[in-house]
Amino acid sequence: MAKPPLSMEPTGWFQVAWCSEISIRAVHKMTYFGREMVVWRSASGRLAVFDAHCEHLGAHLGYGGHVEGENLVCPFHGWEWNAEGRNVCIPYESHPNKGRRIRSYPVVERNEAVWIWYDSQGRAPSFEIPDMFSAFGDGKTAADYYPPVPAATLYRPRLELHPQYVMENGVDFAHFKFVHKTPFVPEFTRHDFSGPVSYVDFTIAFDADVAEHEVNSGVESINAGLGCSITKSWGMVDNRTMPAVTPVDEYTSDVRFTVWVGRRPGDESPEITPYGKTMADFIIEQFEADIHIWAHQRYSDPPALSRREFDGFTALRSWARQFYPATEGPQA
Repeated sequence: MAKPPLSMEPTGWFQVAWCSEISIRAVHKMTYFGREMVVWRSASGRLAVFDAHCEHLGAHLGYGGHVEGENLVCPFHGWEWNAEGRNVCIPYESHPNKGRRIRSYPVVERNEAVWIWYDSQGRAPSFEIPDMFSAFGDGKTAADYYPPVPAATLYRPRLELHPQYVMENGVDFAHFKFVHKTPFVPEFTRHDFSGPVSYVDFTIAFDADVAEHEVNSGVESINAGLGCSITKSWGMVDNRTMPAVTPVDEYTSDVRFTVWVGRRPGDESPEITPYGKTMADFIIEQFEADIHIWAHQRYSDPPALSRREFDGFTALRSWARQFYPATEGPQA
């Protein structure tokens, strides 16, 4: 197992679960960024994510810890910690320990997913996670799509890949024919890397034997840092997707993929239909073809780019540098 040359502790929002996986009063164990963590939901429904060990004597809160009201209770001595990681009760003392705090992480539930903000230097969030529907400004809402979780999702844990590989895929027009066996080449209409949230759009021009180069579909992508990407596809199968790659340790990442398939006219089914599942499975199959490449990829720096590839890849890599600790960022 080779350690990637890119830091596995980039700053940004990263998916750690789907919302429905963390029920009321649940406490889940997980490992991300080389740290053991717990995610838990209070009685009122509020989510919190902590480092996993109690600041009292170091008990792991994921092994026997439980939720009482709005607090997480240590299984060892019953110390209670609120959603900010502060001790609010020592059951055998009259006052809590105000001087100790468990490291907590900003957490947001959006697009059916649980996201944490990670920054190795402890800085607060500097940008937001885009909403799957309002961010594209076309008036559509979740009601126009089949519910994606859990039937239209993919989870692949601990693969040897880096979040930046997935972002670079978004500017890689040449891989479509060779990885996805498609009869078209995308034509990019937008590359906007001016801020921490970037935008990449392309249209699809079919080969002459398919549709005489008629452009009738395309993809719009919004990338919030290296951990969160949302896409809207139009013209063929109406769908929206959300790939999310979260570093686990110095070598591996968890990959999650969520697919919203547009409802057929008049279909108000509360669950995804066979049609929706078939379309979602096809889209997931295409994403799995990319994963197979990424999981065995070596990061090439500097890459041997063709003339047509140069602008997109260099712009994206320059944009990506802002998310790495200053002493560990990738080279230009």
